[in-house]
Amino acid sequence: MYVSRALRPVFDHALASFPCVLVTGPRQSGKTTFLRNEAGERFAYLSLDDPLERSFATTDPVGFLDRFAGRPVVLDEIQHTPALLPYVKMRIDASPQQAGRWLLTSSQQFELMRNVSESLAGRVAILELLPFSRLEHPHATLEEAVWLGGYPVPALHADRRDLWVSGYLRTYLERDLRQLQNVHDLHTFERFLELCAARHGQTFGRAALAREIGISEPTVKAWGDILQASYVSYLLHPLYQNYGKRVVKTPKLYFRDPALACALTRQPSGAAAIAGPMGGALLEGWVVGEAVKVFAVAGRKADIFFWRSHDGLEIDLIVQVGRRLQPVEVKLTATPTVGHIAALEKFKALAGEDVRREGWVVCRVAEERALPGGNVAVPWHGFAHKLHQLLELNGEDSPHFSP
Repeated sequence: MYVSRALRPVFDHALASFPCVLVTGPRQSGKTTFLRNEAGERFAYLSLDDPLERSFATTDPVGFLDRFAGRPVVLDEIQHTPALLPYVKMRIDASPQQAGRWLLTSSQQFELMRNVSESLAGRVAILELLPFSRLEHPHATLEEAVWLGGYPVPALHADRRDLWVSGYLRTYLERDLRQLQNVHDLHTFERFLELCAARHGQTFGRAALAREIGISEPTVKAWGDILQASYVSYLLHPLYQNYGKRVVKTPKLYFRDPALACALTRQPSGAAAIAGPMGGALLEGWVVGEAVKVFAVAGRKADIFFWRSHDGLEIDLIVQVGRRLQPVEVKLTATPTVGHIAALEKFKALAGEDVRREGWVVCRVAEERALPGGNVAVPWHGFAHKLHQLLELNGEDSPHFSP
């Protein structure tokens, strides 16, 4: 069953405007399925996961590309053959007005982005296809949302969830790591992965992790970069404006998909996860992930932050909307009270004209309701739609296709 993706309008626009479109995102987020369904049969398709094709592309890039004889082509998992990119560039430059000629996909970020910036700058639109957001495939309950996550297989087939998650983690450890960095001690890396999952929603303190695992701080940084490069984790950086207070400058770590966080912390079920000590962090991480996805379907990098002062004042999520800041607090409660808006009110007083007066408390209410001070309680399941509407109203949904 193919689920239509919210990225489609931006993808169609990119395909009609650029000679090359690169769709990035984690493995098994649906990139190949998306392109096969949206690009159509006029495109040839070739996977560079195939060792023979990879060898051909590396040793004879001209012969490799000559096979397509002008036909549009999808080159899947292009990160395996970065040396091919300059030859794609030459083909583009030979017919610069021909839009939609090359479709590329990648499941990794950092090194590939450097290669793309050097080889295809100005010629490529870069989009992210992430696992399902609430805009695309709503789960009935919060427990299901954090337990099944957004990857298409477990999201659409709940009975396959356990096997899929264990297989995904095993494949990630055994294959992707060796492509990104030479990690010799997989047991220690597994320990690192588990400790990061246990810190889901907390600041990413490299020194503390290094001491607990018994590795160096540079190794923690390198391994943290691996988690980001392969779309396993997301670092939410702090908003640096002081607003009269000294602020915490260490980023917060979130696993991009809550199903992986649940598996690595050995949660027995979605209900137990939400009811347990990680419940608040899992909801907070889900909200942060939805914000990232809302920006991604508009073809944009997420302008999101958190804010925490050294005296304990914290705002879970701040979204940059034009020149204004949208403050968001995330609470597990279904009964928001005046106490739940205290941080919002203090932050609004500090930030003044920089902040929108309508602060949001994302929680488990059934429908949106007004709160004192011009704030609103937003149902957790309606957050993505409300943020999407806010970006549209402020003209922030227009795509930025740059690397």
